[in-house]
Amino acid sequence: MAYIVKSAVRGLLKGMRASEDFFKELDALIVRRTKRAIERAKGNGRKTLRGVDV
Repeated sequence: MAYIVKSAVRGLLKGMRASEDFFKELDALIVRRTKRAIERAKGNGRKTLRGVDV
């Protein structure tokens, strides 16, 4: 499942191109960071993710 919007990311690239593996790795990064943020929030007794959790 893809978590990022490729067209939005392409808007940031400004003249650069990105291969498909770039987007796969970016999705994997989002998954890892989100899971880590969830664990941090749970560890602090919260059910709401905050910016500091990232």
